[in-house]
Amino acid sequence: LRMLQVKLIVTGDDFGYCPRRNQGIVDCFLAGAVSNVSLLVNGSAAADAAELARRYNIPIGLHANLSEGSPVCEVLKTNSSLLNQDGFFHGKMGFRTALAKGLLNMSEVKQELKAQVELFRELTGHLPPHMDGHQHVHVLPEVRHVFAEVLEEYGIKYTRVPIEPGLHNCDWIPPSLMDFYLGVEEDSFNTVDVFTRHGIRWPDIYIGLSTMGKNMSVGNIWSAIDTAIEEFMSKAPSPAHLPPQSRTVTIELMVHPGYPSVPPAGGCGEGPDDFSQSWERLHELQTLIKPELQSHYKTRNIQLCSFKDL
Repeated sequence: LRMLQVKLIVTGDDFGYCPRRNQGIVDCFLAGAVSNVSLLVNGSAAADAAELARRYNIPIGLHANLSEGSPVCEVLKTNSSLLNQDGFFHGKMGFRTALAKGLLNMSEVKQELKAQVELFRELTGHLPPHMDGHQHVHVLPEVRHVFAEVLEEYGIKYTRVPIEPGLHNCDWIPPSLMDFYLGVEEDSFNTVDVFTRHGIRWPDIYIGLSTMGKNMSVGNIWSAIDTAIEEFMSKAPSPAHLPPQSRTVTIELMVHPGYPSVPPAGGCGEGPDDFSQSWERLHELQTLIKPELQSHYKTRNIQLCSFKDL
């Protein structure tokens, strides 16, 4: 695989969540460890994040959020199907439960997604080159159709489809989390046709579930990339006139680096969650900036880039 050209987008998710998350992601970007960020426009430090992206010229897209915190659309902040009895979004699992029970109004989902695109444009001065979903809500049944319509209406070309090669062999992932991941994978398989019909694109390979938090290590990232490339090359026939190793493969690696949130700062209206306060964020940051990871990219002909470079 030496000659294979690999374009790797390392996306720092949850930009805008809190000042310490922002700082951690910026530090990673400046160290050449993150090449792209995904902004939570309802995050408590979203405006600060947009300003940092502008200052450091960080490629930025939209991390659409329907599950954590408060909506940005004024009309939906009171009395909407997207809210629980406390007036916040239903949560990662709560959103899925409400959806399965048929309690979510899809026109409200669309209204909120559009409001988030508009707020993104207001904060950054441009439309997002890519848009994905916080906690993978964008690949859920029904939501996927509305999400695809919004991307098509705004001409947003790229998204994320979280199907990770080799996920099934990752025996370090606890069963409860693995169940969630396999649900995300199944939803993603069912989303491919919908996104394709709407002319939306995504990188050849997605990685990020098996390398999250405490599970992230330099070796883990390397083997996830290697496994994914091998599986991709074995499935994808190369154009007849090209040797298989002279083609380009694109990969998105989803990461969540940051300095741990300190309450009450952070979150999307309800304060920061456990993952954002945990040492696992810092562990990701420290792993991503390790020089041996960077030098591995160079030896393997892996070029870091963002969605707008595709």
